[in-house]
Amino acid sequence: MAKEDIPSASKDLQELQRKLSLLIESVQNNSKVVAFMKSPVGQYLDHHPFAALTLLVFVVMSAVPVGFFLLLVVLTSLAAFVGVMLLEGLVISVGGIALFCVLCVLGFVSLSVSGTIIVSYVAMSSLINYWFSPSPALYRGPRADHLLSSRNRPLTQNPSDDASRP
Repeated sequence: MAKEDIPSASKDLQELQRKLSLLIESVQNNSKVVAFMKSPVGQYLDHHPFAALTLLVFVVMSAVPVGFFLLLVVLTSLAAFVGVMLLEGLVISVGGIALFCVLCVLGFVSLSVSGTIIVSYVAMSSLINYWFSPSPALYRGPRADHLLSSRNRPLTQNPSDDASRP
């Protein structure tokens, strides 16, 4: 049984080696790779394989932290955006409720002040009209004669009082 597994494994390895060589060949024949290898950096890395391997390992190993950092930046930006939107909504809601309360209080105060002013005006107007009413001599209406005659008459009618007057 162990001998049957070995030829199968070698066939799988040969198939894997063939696929890997095709992949390397397709990468080396890529126009962008060819252009990079003709550049000064590509020429330097081709002549210094240890530097190329170090750069490759650095890029591969730094991909995970850089990816986590970019993910953190995106998530933080989204959280900040959502937080700002929620905070803005909260501020607008609280401000709207506060404005509504202030306007209700101002409406009540304006009704109270208006009522007080109206009542004061009516009371003062009545008092002023009562204290400074026009004299009956200036006012010649149908009731003026009646008022004049009732004011000039004594409370009790004594004919002797009329005679004693000068």
